[in-house]
Amino acid sequence: MEQRVILVDGKDRRIGTSEKIRAHSNGGIPHRAFSVFVFNRKGETLMQRRARDKYHMPGIWSNTCCSHQRPGERSASAAHRRLREEMGFDCKMKEVFTFKYEADVGNGLREREYDHVFFGSFNGEPSPDPKEVSEWKWMGLDELKIEIDRNAKHYTPWLRLMIKEVADAYTKFARRIS
Repeated sequence: MEQRVILVDGKDRRIGTSEKIRAHSNGGIPHRAFSVFVFNRKGETLMQRRARDKYHMPGIWSNTCCSHQRPGERSASAAHRRLREEMGFDCKMKEVFTFKYEADVGNGLREREYDHVFFGSFNGEPSPDPKEVSEWKWMGLDELKIEIDRNAKHYTPWLRLMIKEVADAYTKFARRIS
């Protein structure tokens, strides 16, 4: 089945759709995406190592889950759908900020995304789909920032680019859920 993404302008206004791989090829086309960060009661975020068969960034550590909204799908609905598909659970989430970025993701592909970032809380054990996720772990944000500084190539470019803003936003988020 062909997967389509929502093409957007610089203000996240829909301007069309494209097949997903095409939107990432030839320098990339700006499109809508989302990233989910789930936190436990200790303030750790759930990290995943992308499966080895992913079309880009295989075997690299990333945030809890991320993907693209489908045409006609709201960002929050897409975040819940993909969290269930990738990590095998769902939780309450809140959109906390948006983030525009560009990054080379290997194999001749480039991300040019208007990313909607969601935070959620969960204290159970995920049941990830092995086609999507090869490993998972809980990690504190301070430890994660240090690890990204030391071993950047082990982490997805979008995570590296947004980690400071995630850490800053988490401080506000944690006060609301405690």
